[in-house]
Amino acid sequence: MARINAVLNDEGGYTLSKVILDHTHVCSPKKARHFRCFKKVDARVAKRLEINDEAGIRLSKNFKAVVVEAGGYENVPFGDKECRNYIEKARQLRLGVGGSTALCNYFQDMQKRNPDFFYKIDVDNDMRLINVFWADARSRAAYESFGDVIVFDTTYLTNVYKMPFAPFVGVNHHGQSILLGCGLISNEDANTFEWLFESWLKCMNDQPPNAIITDQDKAMKIAISRVFPTSRHRFCLWHIMKKLPEKFGSHSRYEEIKSTLHRCIYDSLSVLEFESQWLDMLDTYDLHENAWLVSLYTDRRFWVPTYVRDTFWAGMSTTQWSEGMNAFFDDYVNSKTTLKQFVEQYDLALKRKVENETIADFNSFNTEIPYITRYPLEKQFQKAYTIAKFKKVQEELRGFLYLTTSLLRCEGGRSTFEVADEIQVGDDLLKHATFTVKIDEDPLDVKCSCKLFEFRGILCRHTLRILTQLGKHIVPSKYILDRWRKDVKRKYNFVKTSYDASSSDDARRYDRIQNCFYELCSNASKSESSCVKLINQIEQLKVQFPGIADPVTSTGDMTVDRDTCIRGTTVDPVTSMGGTTGRVLSPLVVRSKGRPPSKRKVHPAEKSLKKSSTRRRLHHDEVERGSHAPDECTVSDTHHEAPQTQDQQSQVWTHAPDFFATPSTATNYSGIGWTAPPSQYTPHQVYAPNLFGIGQTAPPSQYMPHQIYTMDFVGMGQTAPPSQAQLRGLHISEEDNDARN
Repeated sequence: MARINAVLNDEGGYTLSKVILDHTHVCSPKKARHFRCFKKVDARVAKRLEINDEAGIRLSKNFKAVVVEAGGYENVPFGDKECRNYIEKARQLRLGVGGSTALCNYFQDMQKRNPDFFYKIDVDNDMRLINVFWADARSRAAYESFGDVIVFDTTYLTNVYKMPFAPFVGVNHHGQSILLGCGLISNEDANTFEWLFESWLKCMNDQPPNAIITDQDKAMKIAISRVFPTSRHRFCLWHIMKKLPEKFGSHSRYEEIKSTLHRCIYDSLSVLEFESQWLDMLDTYDLHENAWLVSLYTDRRFWVPTYVRDTFWAGMSTTQWSEGMNAFFDDYVNSKTTLKQFVEQYDLALKRKVENETIADFNSFNTEIPYITRYPLEKQFQKAYTIAKFKKVQEELRGFLYLTTSLLRCEGGRSTFEVADEIQVGDDLLKHATFTVKIDEDPLDVKCSCKLFEFRGILCRHTLRILTQLGKHIVPSKYILDRWRKDVKRKYNFVKTSYDASSSDDARRYDRIQNCFYELCSNASKSESSCVKLINQIEQLKVQFPGIADPVTSTGDMTVDRDTCIRGTTVDPVTSMGGTTGRVLSPLVVRSKGRPPSKRKVHPAEKSLKKSSTRRRLHHDEVERGSHAPDECTVSDTHHEAPQTQDQQSQVWTHAPDFFATPSTATNYSGIGWTAPPSQYTPHQVYAPNLFGIGQTAPPSQYMPHQIYTMDFVGMGQTAPPSQAQLRGLHISEEDNDARN
């Protein structure tokens, strides 16, 4: 074969001792790229792969993008496997290896770049990570402006360890959800929640929120009462109401109970009214002993709107705000995301959130929403509020059409009005309700029994209608909340986020140079002479900068330029926590709440139905096998039994393994069906698909009785005596079993 031998000489060089240029095979230069020595990712392609990976593009599409850019697979000097190896190596260099190690590296690096970055890690006695909490500098600063109401939820899994993602979510002046810190926890008990809440409270300078919304979880309730004793706690109303079909779906009067319960919860304007309607419902449907309703009534101060309407909730009444944040993260993480991938994609998600807020800020200052009335107070709200909140005010102004007002009494400067309203419920149903508006002339003060302002921070239609009716053209400043204003300078907008500087200095310099070359290449590519001239000049620059051609390093089955590997820095994964220094181990996979899906209890009736269904299927298979021609080989897809073929002349049974098939069921190595016309198949042959899906045949004379046949890589039949069949896990018939014994 072709070869070159070289010998080290006395002068330190090499002398060719033998050269053979003749090849023992047909040369194929186009296939040379498959040799390991030619598999290399150059700097330009490596840069593109890493950028696409950081943007969240999947590996398969990342590689396809390189193929399209190169003009075909034959122009790419590496394959899909090498692409995956390089991306994995780049991730390790960027974030470090291992789950918890990468997390510690990331946190320490972020804290170096911004001292206001906060994190806390909880480990067990074996230094294994069990809980972690972190918040970037921007989130901590945003809490000062929007930390009055918090939503907390743990129903979202984001990583391969199945650790629940526990975000602290608020709402900004545009009504957008914002992240105010988050954690990954390994348990959902009271002690774990208490650790997480205390970590978050310490991060926010021991300033608890005014109100917090969670689902109906007893462990959360206990932890919140311990850590946030002054905060108003509320259960998610949506989670409670969605249990109604489960609790009363089998009741004969389910629809009546549902309608009555809805009226009791949503239409009650006072505590006395709710208590009265609740008792009437229990008496009417004899539900005094219902355990679920008893527990709800015990916790009524945590979820019934009439009990919590006097507290400001910033328009949030359910944990759907947190679930909305979880849905936002769906574009970046999934249940197979490792911790090192999670922290990387977490930064991308935060960047997107910041960009959404920036766009909303720009639109609020540069877009003018048309007025729908001639009232001066509408212009006042338009100048002060963001677009999202101004639209909420306009919704209230549109409701003027359905209001009827009447003066109840007037004593000095104090007046009381009754406002009748028609509220749309569904598409065709209107609900009539009556509200009371009290107004004090000096100083101007208004209150409505609907308490929309106390609840959402937006003046209700009833109040606005009375103000306009009395000729009040300007709303007092106390009714225009700074929280919704667009002209307020907030501290967090001036905080440089930790994730703004995620690239290394080398990578940033690389980006600057590359941006200059983009414009240069675009201009020079317009003519052949300019193109040749630029290439010659670049070749001269290569001589002036010899450091560009650094040695390459091996990565798996390929080689990678050393400079293109290092996109970030890693730190020593040995972490100090609470006086204990050691390497933090990755967490164990968390067992989720509830019964495992595989352990579901099965009713005896369901078991009998499955058995009868199996009997019918087996009977159908026997009928089908009986209808086949005797010279065909059949395979049972259900039980994967070894098919049998029969030589009619010698009456000797030969046995084929699972991947032997008939002409109609032959498959290739990938399981893709390949068929051929019957004219290409010879009777009394055993057919076996090989790697390429081509049927292999063998005459019955080559098959010996009482032998078990298996398949090798190319589809040739291998035999084994019956005594070895059990050891090899091969199929054997009853008559062969008798022969073996």
